[in-house]
Amino acid sequence: MRFFPEFQDYSVQSVKARLHYLIEEIDWRDCIHWDKYGNTGINMNYQNDDLRIKEINELLPPVALLEKFPATENAANTVAHARKAIHKILKGNDDRLLVVIGPCSIHDPAAAKEYAARLLALRDELQGELEIVMRVYFEKPRTTVGWKGLINDPHMDNSFQINDGLRIARKLLLDINDSGLPAAGEFLDMITPQYLADLMSWGAIGARTTESQVHRELASGLSCPVGFKNGTDGTIKVAIDAINAALKSPLTPSTAGAPHCFLSVTKWGHSAIVNTSGNGDCHIILRGGKAPNYS
Repeated sequence: MRFFPEFQDYSVQSVKARLHYLIEEIDWRDCIHWDKYGNTGINMNYQNDDLRIKEINELLPPVALLEKFPATENAANTVAHARKAIHKILKGNDDRLLVVIGPCSIHDPAAAKEYAARLLALRDELQGELEIVMRVYFEKPRTTVGWKGLINDPHMDNSFQINDGLRIARKLLLDINDSGLPAAGEFLDMITPQYLADLMSWGAIGARTTESQVHRELASGLSCPVGFKNGTDGTIKVAIDAINAALKSPLTPSTAGAPHCFLSVTKWGHSAIVNTSGNGDCHIILRGGKAPNYS
């Protein structure tokens, strides 16, 4: 088994060298001494693991994309200022209206950038009344089956080139933010945010996942404001339960406003235990239901 080379410091050059080694030099198959049945030399009469798994492929670590597509100063400023503005609106210190607008999902980066350029002009024109943020959704939660979004299947051919999808998604987010237009996205899992969350000014937890403990935990650690949609049946209680943004007590551990401890990954892609401080910028998104939102 081979290990990472030793480094005496954490300079940029040292980190780049380690990153190159991680991506280019290691044959991960040399690091695993299992037989074709997943055994490690211990005699077993039954194969009980991965019975329904056809294939497992390596996922690029988040640091690989952060190194390839680092946030520019303009992009970082766009995100920071938009998050601050949204925070003020949510707290009632800014009477402008937050408008998250854009396509249902992104499938064509070129079309998305054209849309962003036009929306940026409108944002500049209406900035006194509106805080406009572009909806840039790369993942699609499905009630049944269907295309799951650009990250999951970027070429829309069932090839599921997720590494390509993450590259395309981060590059597009970087271009949009670098132009001065903040972006919003929906978060579906505990891993993708490590690749993209630094370029998101606002996040959403969808109606199908608002009641999920995992997504409440995720929202509690996101650096951006997060909106929870009311349930698919139109009720809002699950969204209210998910938020309780003002409550940061251990007596309410199921809310996104409270601190949480959960499993995720580091920027290096290693499994990790994450402790959060809670997200006080959570709120409800009314998506309609059995009656209009305003009734």
